[in-house]
Amino acid sequence: MRSIPYDVTMSVNDIPIKGKRIFITGGAGFLGSTLAGRLVEQNEVVIYDDFRRNSIADKPFVNHKNLSMIKGDILEYPALRDAMRGSNIVIHCAAIAGIDTVIKSPTDTMRVNMVGTAKTLEAAQTLPGLERFLDFSTSEVFGQSAFRSGEKDTTQIGAVGEARWTYAVSKLAGEHLTKAYHQEFGTPTVTVRPFNIYGPGQVGDGALTSFIKQAVAGQEIQIHGEGNQIRAWCFVDDFIDGVMLALAHPKAVGESFNIGNARAVITIYGLAQTVVRVLGSKSKIRFVPKLGPDVELRVPSVEKAKQLFGFEAKVDLDEGIRLTAEYLCSLENNGMKVSVDGKRRLEIVGA
Repeated sequence: MRSIPYDVTMSVNDIPIKGKRIFITGGAGFLGSTLAGRLVEQNEVVIYDDFRRNSIADKPFVNHKNLSMIKGDILEYPALRDAMRGSNIVIHCAAIAGIDTVIKSPTDTMRVNMVGTAKTLEAAQTLPGLERFLDFSTSEVFGQSAFRSGEKDTTQIGAVGEARWTYAVSKLAGEHLTKAYHQEFGTPTVTVRPFNIYGPGQVGDGALTSFIKQAVAGQEIQIHGEGNQIRAWCFVDDFIDGVMLALAHPKAVGESFNIGNARAVITIYGLAQTVVRVLGSKSKIRFVPKLGPDVELRVPSVEKAKQLFGFEAKVDLDEGIRLTAEYLCSLENNGMKVSVDGKRRLEIVGA
């Protein structure tokens, strides 16, 4: 099985992933499409997605000559296998995600995330030129409370019958299966666990992006519960740097990695206050009842990724909020504009 050449002294901008056929399930989503943008200039990128969430439609590279998009379902094995043929790298992002969606459709969540991962691994195993299979897991495998959790720490699952935890259980099952393929068949697998990723292109019900949208529009910001839940927030560009390193480093094979920003730690209430302050918004903050069980504490240890391939998040929370707001206000269907002065302070026009 071929491998990607890698020099331990190189920066993330010099990673030698070139001339490959890269197949991304769920590639139209937030993280998959952002990753596709990083890879498409020097590789053939194939997006395989049902397009229920479509972040790639707004990307500047959507019509790139190296990009092709196939509408498909990862549960339909023959079509998945045929579309994947000839690929050197398989990146498995496809999943049912988002708390609201998961609670409404727990059975669909389990089927897509578990069975879909099994079928994607099975299809990848037939590829003679497979160099890397990268699986997207989740930080939710650590349960309701995780402080500086490392990759070897015990994973936790919530109470049976709570639909909220079907996402974590299904992703953990996929992670176990990915590891098993490496151990049993020698498949060059890698797993990444994203910790609260946000930024341009996010679709769905992410808390930080929702806060930013509400602040830019001058709308009320709602916090579910008392707002004392603690998170570590990672800007999407930093996360993609980590994924690129995991794709290229030879010692990443067979391993799992936490990818996040352990320095950008804040309560949900503090996050809402920070968004209002950074954007100069007049939005009020209101507390509403919780929708159900929640993660109270989630802060990663990223020491393994730092030590093995030099990963370190660079974008601080204030800057990430500004960049996300600029992106949201640049969309054609958004009637607001954001101007940025020399001090990087946003002035919201039309709020």
